[in-house]
Amino acid sequence: MFTTFRGGSSGAWRVISMSPVTGETLPAVPSLSVTHAAAIALPLLPSSNAWRLAGVASHVRYVERNEKVALVAVQAGLGRPEASHAALIPIRKNAAWWDLTQNERRRIFEDKSRHIADSLKYLPAIARQLYHCRDLGEPFDFLTWFEFAPEHAAAFEELVAQLRGTEEWSYVEREADLRLVRERV
Repeated sequence: MFTTFRGGSSGAWRVISMSPVTGETLPAVPSLSVTHAAAIALPLLPSSNAWRLAGVASHVRYVERNEKVALVAVQAGLGRPEASHAALIPIRKNAAWWDLTQNERRRIFEDKSRHIADSLKYLPAIARQLYHCRDLGEPFDFLTWFEFAPEHAAAFEELVAQLRGTEEWSYVEREADLRLVRERV
């Protein structure tokens, strides 16, 4: 199942901020639409969509069995009515990251950066989904999508700051940060 994010003039999510974190950002848009389908959704009309990003939710990577069990036990699903705030954070890592073996990436991801262990305390308040897009020819390697209720916005900011302060993030060469509010359920 592919997920396509289209930034443009319409969509269920209103963009409240867009900022470049590292590298080039995306063109500014007022809205975002999210489509889940068997194929990557094409742009509708050039005049209504400034950009399109697509990815696929895949199996969880870089986790050991006990970590996967812990994640599954506490994570919330997307689309909860109270989770009216969201963030789309597309990320591309540099060649040095991809030159590492999977075991080396795992050591940085969890053993050094504690990506899973330190993130668990934010679940289930913050629901998340990672979409892989590196092998699809997309401009980013990952599309990270988060949903949360307004009262958990400060916790989300804490989580993002914590992750960006890790060794893992030293490999990020492009990252944009879009914050959104659901327009309609």
